[in-house]
Amino acid sequence: MIKYLFVYRNPQEEAQPSAEEIQAALEHWGQWIGKYSASGNIVDGGDGLKSGGRVIRSGGVVSDGPFAESKEVLGGYSVIAAKSYDEALQIARECPCLMGEGSIEIRELAGYN
Repeated sequence: MIKYLFVYRNPQEEAQPSAEEIQAALEHWGQWIGKYSASGNIVDGGDGLKSGGRVIRSGGVVSDGPFAESKEVLGGYSVIAAKSYDEALQIARECPCLMGEGSIEIRELAGYN
């Protein structure tokens, strides 16, 4: 099995979701993670990411992030095991991130570890 990193991105939203919307989203995520954990495809369910953060560049320059000009928010990640990119894409197609206007970046891990 090949390991893939799923990076979840969502458009920046002006309004906060309601408690009901958050609960519904969490239920969808739980079902998706449960299904693919049981099949052995989710190696690490990952986590969501809080807003804010820092970026350090060569030369040691540190700046705050995320950046206001960004139209997307990096929302979280998971590590998936699949036989091929096609299988990883099939798993991604069922991900709750795609229920709205989100996107998933799928990257094959190099296998150094």
